[in-house]
Amino acid sequence: MTIDSLNRRFLTGLAIWAALASALAAQSVQPKRSVYFPPSGTWQHKMPADVGMDAVKLKEAIEWAESHGSKWDFEQDQVRTFGRVLGALPTQRAATNGIVLRYGYIVAEFGNIRTNDPVYSVAKSFLSTTASLAFARGLIHGVDDRVAEYIHDGGYDSPHNAKITWKNHLQQESEWEGELWGKNANFLGVEEYGNGQMKPREIHDPGTYYEYNDVRINRLALSLARIFGKGLPEVLKENIMDPIGASSEWKWQGYGAKSTTQINGKPVESVSGGTRWGGGLWINSLDLARFGLLILNKGNWEGKQLVSSKWIQEATTRSEHGPDYGYLWWLNTRQKQWPSGPSSSFAAIGNGGNIIWIDPEHDIVLVWHWHEPGKAVDGMIQRLMASVTAP
Repeated sequence: MTIDSLNRRFLTGLAIWAALASALAAQSVQPKRSVYFPPSGTWQHKMPADVGMDAVKLKEAIEWAESHGSKWDFEQDQVRTFGRVLGALPTQRAATNGIVLRYGYIVAEFGNIRTNDPVYSVAKSFLSTTASLAFARGLIHGVDDRVAEYIHDGGYDSPHNAKITWKNHLQQESEWEGELWGKNANFLGVEEYGNGQMKPREIHDPGTYYEYNDVRINRLALSLARIFGKGLPEVLKENIMDPIGASSEWKWQGYGAKSTTQINGKPVESVSGGTRWGGGLWINSLDLARFGLLILNKGNWEGKQLVSSKWIQEATTRSEHGPDYGYLWWLNTRQKQWPSGPSSSFAAIGNGGNIIWIDPEHDIVLVWHWHEPGKAVDGMIQRLMASVTAP
């Protein structure tokens, strides 16, 4: 090989490296799109192409959603699935409906997005976010503190329950023992729990065993109400929903008189973490989308830090003993929940087909109210990912 040919190869290599370096530099300084925060009562729409999405493929995603609606029926399914009802239930619901956001703008919507229907366990992620305010205010010093250090209503007096920490509750690893609002934490008996009844089992030490359990979540909600000294809906409204411009039509209920207790000498209805036995969070897709946008932006709404970004990071970190689960949020760190979505995506999920799916990597929020169970959500995510054309 001659000196000239070596020089030519060397110069060619330099040119390639220079081109790569230039491309990487351009990518690194490419400004991130600014996020739009909708004012109360209005919401700006964008064409898909304006936010880096393919209109045809996004339309295919919406058509997928519209063809995979839930068949959940309150009259036929509620008692059979969950057992004896304690609180209010609607007589009917809207058909499947939802919203797709990118960078805060609505790029697609379908169905009646203004109907305030129950979202079942989506309420748990709202409960987690409401809990964050107690830590931010110093009402609770740390997640590893024992609840018994703060709550003295008898619910944590036993040697077993006295070990429970706030983190145990938030990760559904509390193993709290007892009865609350007429339901026992053991979930024994078909009349009380329907198809959700459980078999007798050994109770483990708090923090060593995961179980999805609404009685224990309701116990957490009661404990937090005592910490705040008032009902959680009031706390959520004042500190989260009003600042993000949500409507005044949503409501978060317990079981009426059955779950009403005295707090600071006043009657307070303790809310439920779902609609398993009625009550729960009744809310429309627009308000769910605002909440999802807040969480997507790490708790910041137009420059105001409403929820601690550190909390959201911790809340979306997988627990040690559970599935892909954080502080009452479902995660995708192993990409088993939604194989088509990024591992950084996470969601609030509720029975009947209710989800707020949040994708920080692509700045997307999907709200889907009343979707089909099974693989419908991943099919929707697959189509959303295919529609993304630019960062």
